Amino acid sequence: MKVLVTGGAGFIGSHVCDAFVRAGHEVIALDNLSSGKKENLDPRVRLEVIDIRAPEAAQLIRAERPQVMLHLAAQMDVRRSVEDPRFDAEANILGFLNLLEASRQAGVQKVVFSSTGGAIYGEQDVFPAPESHPTRPVSPYGVSKASGELYLGYYKAQYGLNYVALRYANVYGPRQNPHGEAGVVSIFCQRLLGGRECTIYGEGKQTRDFVYVEDVARANLLAVEKDSSGAINIGTGVETDINRLYSLLARSAGVDKPALHAPGKPGEQMRSCVDNALARRVLGWQPSVELPEGLRRTVSFFREHTGRQAS
Repeated sequence: MKVLVTGGAGFIGSHVCDAFVRAGHEVIALDNLSSGKKENLDPRVRLEVIDIRAPEAAQLIRAERPQVMLHLAAQMDVRRSVEDPRFDAEANILGFLNLLEASRQAGVQKVVFSSTGGAIYGEQDVFPAPESHPTRPVSPYGVSKASGELYLGYYKAQYGLNYVALRYANVYGPRQNPHGEAGVVSIFCQRLLGGRECTIYGEGKQTRDFVYVEDVARANLLAVEKDSSGAINIGTGVETDINRLYSLLARSAGVDKPALHAPGKPGEQMRSCVDNALARRVLGWQPSVELPEGLRRTVSFFREHTGRQAS
């Protein structure tokens, strides 16, 4: 099968490329390399350096006619989306529409969309949040991801374009960049290994659902292989507070020093966690890498790539 992975040279995208190459598929990565890196890619992956907003991106889809598009390219910095919501919408809404129109014209059979399980739900009513939880995004980034899901619903109803929207929890692991909420793992890794102090904002009791990147890549593969559609949460269903996260990372890095604490950031979501029961049922997916082991692997990666900021 020929698959197109947008954002394929990035953190999650490159792991998705790896999963599909291992499964024997032909993989094309589309990436403008604004944060992705060529060295993240397996040599068997063909890289096309194009911005998703460009006409050339649509032309590539129409020329290659992939059976599946896995859409991971995005403006994914929540803070930047707040500062510049127009730029966020240009990349995450207009850029995606550029690809969707071309996919419809090229006869793409399925789109796997990287959505968000944290930003899309906002302040949760229940923990962990199921897919039926109201979507109440409190950032332009969350709004753009919710919009992407709505457009996918339209394209399925109007044109029969099947899709799965994977609502990720906080993804971490090797090649991670320091942007976005889950970037706290890479930031702490870089600082701990560099002998610098780490700062936790607030009391450190805010929680997140941390899911390992290779588990996320496997979910993308299963979303293509299984006859599934609609929104599906991809997370562990376990809340971990930032104090515990720091403790686990410091232990893996061999550092015996407490973190500094600074005033909390206004408007920061205090708790976030997603229910993965639907993923277990329809995809046969469940996380296989527990947090201490995933963090150990991540620290090992950063130790081996000292001085390199992975993306």
